[in-house]
Amino acid sequence: MSTPTGDGEPGRREPAGPRAPTGDGLVLGTHWGLLALFIGLGGYHLAGLLVGLVVTGAEPGVGPLTVPELGPVLLLAFVPNLLLGVGPVLGSRLWGQGPRSDYALLPNWRDVQIGVACGGFALLAGYLINLLTITVYGADEFTDSPLHGLAEGLGDDVVWLLVFAGALVIVAPLTEELLVRGALWNALAHYRVPAWAIVVLSAVLFAYLHAEPARTLALFGQGVAIGLARYVTGRLGASVVAHGTNNLPPAILLFLVS
Repeated sequence: MSTPTGDGEPGRREPAGPRAPTGDGLVLGTHWGLLALFIGLGGYHLAGLLVGLVVTGAEPGVGPLTVPELGPVLLLAFVPNLLLGVGPVLGSRLWGQGPRSDYALLPNWRDVQIGVACGGFALLAGYLINLLTITVYGADEFTDSPLHGLAEGLGDDVVWLLVFAGALVIVAPLTEELLVRGALWNALAHYRVPAWAIVVLSAVLFAYLHAEPARTLALFGQGVAIGLARYVTGRLGASVVAHGTNNLPPAILLFLVS
């Protein structure tokens, strides 16, 4: 019985050459998911640097942006996040079986059920670990993320607040999941890394991407809970739902407070 991944018989690796046109997945001797991972991370960091220069006015001849311009800046701030998904999508199209086959991105009803449950566990894990961290180190270590600062600067501009909430609940989960539990997960699975280790490693990358040192442990716990959705279903659609569920209450709260 053939396997759906095209790896051939157990214990045997088929030659990469003949299978390359149909998406064998090997590029320069390694799985395309790893290349997609580095493309996504490179684009993310480069775009983040450029956006930071523009927003803060650090670029010579460019002044810091003012409050009336915060709406467009909000979209600009999500450009690095969008680029996280470019590598996985391009890699899948060029060297894989295509995003629909490689990622199972469109959630079905089971994905929704498991995703919502895992997203709820992610919220609980984040809350409890943050509470423990505050108890041990104090609340002074916690600071708002730059995106939260931008959202608060929008005041009562409902349209831009809705755009921000939509990006937080839909766009960010989609692009981050494509990279973390899409490209990286598939590459590690190709090399037969144990599933539990993939959950852990993807959670580490998830925490790293958010660049919030005080919340690293909480983000790691949330990443594990979100990764369980992919682990249980084998589909990326479930982890996208879990990630969106995890981001929904903070987005609603930020909208109401602003």
